[in-house]
Amino acid sequence: MGRILLTFALVVVVMAVGISMAEPVNQSASGGLFWSTANGNGHLARNAETDESLNDHDELDGGFPSLDGMLQWAIGHSDPAKLELKAHDVQQLSTDELQKRQMEIKELVEKLEMPSDAKLMQIAIDDLNNSSLSLEDHLRALEELLILVEAIDNANDLHKLGGLASVIRELSNSDPGIRVACAWIVGKASQNNPVVQKQVLELGALPQLMTMVKSSVLEEEAIKALYAVSAIIRNNLNGLKLFYSQGGDLMLQGVLSNTTADVRLRRRSVSLVADLAEYQLEYSSKLEVPFFSNCALVRLLIDLTASSDLDLHEKVLLAVKNLLMLKSTEFLVVDGFCGLQGALEKMRQQLQESILEENQREYATDVEDLCKEVDFIYLEKLKKISQVPT
Repeated sequence: MGRILLTFALVVVVMAVGISMAEPVNQSASGGLFWSTANGNGHLARNAETDESLNDHDELDGGFPSLDGMLQWAIGHSDPAKLELKAHDVQQLSTDELQKRQMEIKELVEKLEMPSDAKLMQIAIDDLNNSSLSLEDHLRALEELLILVEAIDNANDLHKLGGLASVIRELSNSDPGIRVACAWIVGKASQNNPVVQKQVLELGALPQLMTMVKSSVLEEEAIKALYAVSAIIRNNLNGLKLFYSQGGDLMLQGVLSNTTADVRLRRRSVSLVADLAEYQLEYSSKLEVPFFSNCALVRLLIDLTASSDLDLHEKVLLAVKNLLMLKSTEFLVVDGFCGLQGALEKMRQQLQESILEENQREYATDVEDLCKEVDFIYLEKLKKISQVPT
């Protein structure tokens, strides 16, 4: 049904705009990737969605990345009244006439020679591997891959095309922009994707990304590297084992103890602690992790409640909630869970102030409810432990 509607819309728009069937349109789709046929060798005229250097007046020779891209361009360059009239005319076409128009559209698409995603990825990978190209060209190739690997099928094809190894190789590039882009691609391709997770682990990228988190002086690089680390080990037992064997606990403690770290990095670190505690509940019989019985970690988490960042508050509470579920933290509960209740009380006072602000009221109320829930879980667990005969 979707293809029929798209074809119908293309018939309408092509008729209204008057696109010549004899020669390709020399315009660019707005945003995304641009594919050029001008030089006949299938090179991309690239532009990331966030590139502000291009505008409606730029003269780019190129085509469209998809039927939808052509449709969006055509609609944007058509006369509404004429479009409505042509839509009415097309509705009156017979089945044979409509099929004829569909064939014309098909011929137009074939003339435009729009490449598949696999072809676009191969071009970008070839550009990345081409040492004669400029740094800007390499960055643009990575921007294209970043967009393309959002689709799980494309992410799975990245390694087959040789792209994953190339991206991981560039994690050691001297340019920080290249390293940031590569870490981002690895993380995005690995997200909820066991196939790519396994490939990344086999290519040895996890230790390198962990080193980037610990040693990077560029905050954006550390943030994207930690994003990739989290994506690689998520629900992946082999990844978790390697993470701990490589000192993942020390990596996280280092980030959490850094009072000058970007709040985004601290949020992501706290979220990873919450995930790790959740994984421990699932993999407890297969994974030995003394990490969570360490008050040093819990204390670092609880100290973050002094922050004024509501999002960070919520993530800390979710992490503490998961930690309270673990059997390995029971002795911490008996010992006051590293000052949890005092911290929760101070947090409630902060939240009451936030609730008075109209633009934060709803979110602050939700966080306050979570704060009460964590306190309840702690007291119930303390009560349960106290009733167990020694």
